[in-house]
Amino acid sequence: MPLLFSYGTLRDPAVQIANFGRELPGREDSVLGFRLSQVEITDPHVLEVSGLTHHPILVATGNLTDTVDGAVLTLTDDDLARADEYEVDDYHRIEAPLASGDSAWVYVGQD
Repeated sequence: MPLLFSYGTLRDPAVQIANFGRELPGREDSVLGFRLSQVEITDPHVLEVSGLTHHPILVATGNLTDTVDGAVLTLTDDDLARADEYEVDDYHRIEAPLASGDSAWVYVGQD
């Protein structure tokens, strides 16, 4: 089953229920080599579901000592496709290393 590292709205139970029909199992972890920034959200659906005009966004630093805390969510392949649909065009999904030694999909800023 795919793992998805979430550091923003996908950690919110209400957002999970709206997108996946249930709360997702997860555990705390940190992603390595990134820092947080903000992106303005204009997509009406995402604004309605999250209730926020700005969302956090990861920016790669290339330095594995830079970390961002979040949660690793366990998804199905269908869940991952739904997460892709939820995220706006400012994000793209990559695989990244975690402090736990695992790796997970994560949404980051466009290069």
